[in-house]
Amino acid sequence: MSPQKPLRLGRSHRSGPDRAASEGRAGSRGIRPIFAMALLSLGSTALAQAAEAPFGLSWGPVTTVPKPSMADREANITALFYFHGQPPASGPDTQQVVLEICRDEGLQQVIWVSRDFPEAELSARYEPIYQEGVRRHGEPVKDGRPETVVWSGGHTLLAVRSVDGGRKRLIMIATGDQYEKCSAAHEAGAGHPATVHTSALHKATTP
Repeated sequence: MSPQKPLRLGRSHRSGPDRAASEGRAGSRGIRPIFAMALLSLGSTALAQAAEAPFGLSWGPVTTVPKPSMADREANITALFYFHGQPPASGPDTQQVVLEICRDEGLQQVIWVSRDFPEAELSARYEPIYQEGVRRHGEPVKDGRPETVVWSGGHTLLAVRSVDGGRKRLIMIATGDQYEKCSAAHEAGAGHPATVHTSALHKATTP
């Protein structure tokens, strides 16, 4: 497999791969993969109930996680990156998954990024996920950002982003109940809130 680079998440500082996090926190690879059978599988796992995180993980203190492709630590947050083919980013339509783990609050954000695809396939890929979100959390509200909807009760965001060549990409961001507390602590330590890390994903066009 050719080397991959993480999708830029707007972090002000990026360290190299964190070997301690990669090796010391290695866990089971038995996490349910997204898109194991079809695109609807994403709706069944990534749109998790509010009490649980995507991919069979739990919000809060972390004891074990799948071994990441690389890790990045800034202040109180460690971001674990999983590139395509590395569980839980094992689905054929998944480009990358990122877990953001806070020092005190544990796992508080999960980011899923699809591989890019032709615009003609947008409806077929988007609608099953959107409808599963409605089934689980009710009708979403439109966000001020382009092509973005939010299920506030489920702490979940679904967005469509454009990439080079007129292609599209889907992005989902799920957050835990303690994310704002973690973000405030991060601002105190790093000089910016944790939301800065996903700022690039909120733009109409992603890298």
